Amino acid sequence: MSRSRKVLALALPTAAAAAWFARQSAAESGQGGVSHVTRFDRNRKMAQMSARLGAETAVHKARRAVTPKARREDLDAEFQARTAQHIADELGDMKGALMKLGQMASYLDDGLPEPVRLALGQLQQDAPPMDFELTRWAVEKELGFDLDSVFSYFSPEPIAAASIGQVHRATTHDGREVVVKVQYPGIDEAIASDLDNTDMVARIMSMIFPGLEPAPLAEELKERIGEELDYETEADNQELFANFYADHPFIHIPEVQRDLSSKRVLTSSFAEGSRFSEVETWSEDERNLAAETMFRFVFRSLYRLLAFNGDPHPGNYLFRPGGHITFLDFGLVRRFDPDETDFFGVLIRTVLAGDQAAFRKALEDGELLRADAPFTDAEIHEWFMHFYEIVRNDGPTSLDAEYASETLRRTFDHKTNEILKYANVPPSFALIQRINLGIYALLAHLEATANWRRIANELWPWVDGPPATPMGEQEAAWLAQKPKAS
Repeated sequence: MSRSRKVLALALPTAAAAAWFARQSAAESGQGGVSHVTRFDRNRKMAQMSARLGAETAVHKARRAVTPKARREDLDAEFQARTAQHIADELGDMKGALMKLGQMASYLDDGLPEPVRLALGQLQQDAPPMDFELTRWAVEKELGFDLDSVFSYFSPEPIAAASIGQVHRATTHDGREVVVKVQYPGIDEAIASDLDNTDMVARIMSMIFPGLEPAPLAEELKERIGEELDYETEADNQELFANFYADHPFIHIPEVQRDLSSKRVLTSSFAEGSRFSEVETWSEDERNLAAETMFRFVFRSLYRLLAFNGDPHPGNYLFRPGGHITFLDFGLVRRFDPDETDFFGVLIRTVLAGDQAAFRKALEDGELLRADAPFTDAEIHEWFMHFYEIVRNDGPTSLDAEYASETLRRTFDHKTNEILKYANVPPSFALIQRINLGIYALLAHLEATANWRRIANELWPWVDGPPATPMGEQEAAWLAQKPKAS
């Protein structure tokens, strides 16, 4: 697997923000707003991109028909790379939800041709930042005070990018080292425009994933990304995790600074660490430690805290040696009730026990599978077993690019997976899919190896097993000191 891929923070929608600022200034001066023009322009650009790519596809098919067979594979590769570059250029220019969809594609599927992945990978690079005067205006408007009256230092350039804003390092007059996440003015309009166009998004994505059915991915984006726009909700989520993981030996959550936060500004304590792209170059032992921490964080949170942080993007982690990770960005969190997580446990127990009839019944009872699915219990069990493969065996198991790609195909490829036509994704499972499509993809990038079954046994409440690794022993000591109510 290439270690040169750039899986950094999400790029910034600065052009949309600057345009919005100009419109907002005009509106506040009595000249009137023109937000409908922005939506119209984005719709027009999407339609133009779709039409142009459709025309290029038709031309390619015509050329392919008269090309000798020996040359067709090269011709296809050239077309894929050119198409992906066009999409990357357009989405990088438009920003918003469409850009995020392209970013998701760039790190989810290791099965993508390398030129296509590299073209989409450009969407994950840091873009030119929002002008500092616009940043100052946005912060002061949200918080209601002059920037210099609170901060002795506020970096004019952002230190990182988030999905809908940029992050600045700052120091308060009372000595707190903080980071300030500032939402891009007008990004809510851009995202709303994009989310009204999921059919067109799906058509564009079908050109990136020619073998997949992209509509579910587009629909997932439409249902979930809007939740990330409210930083007050994100602050609540972040505090939930920070309180639960207080004093944890290797999992760290920045403290929210409530007095410096609002609906569109979120201030947290400053944290340092290496980015995911650097961790990919670390030793095998260090990569395995990082992977184990990510795994423990996801499944301890799910089964013990009853909450899942649903945005496992590589830019949302800061790594330090020894498996220490600071987890960032809690804008997309799903909270569960005990009945929901108990049902997850039923599925795990029946599928791993090989009880094919009980597993199928659980799927049907949970409305994950239609009762009239024309497949044997064995076929159903075998198909779904892939999603539990990581914890199937009591022994070292490695994740790789092939596993991550097959997971994506089993989730979206309706053309070759007949069982998908009879499957369903109830609300409690919509966000949990990010485990399969996000976390496992990142662990595969790290080429992680561990006895995942024994680690999971520690985290599953119905097993509550003993520590399986040195990190498990550290967690056990931490748990022993936690208040019983936790």
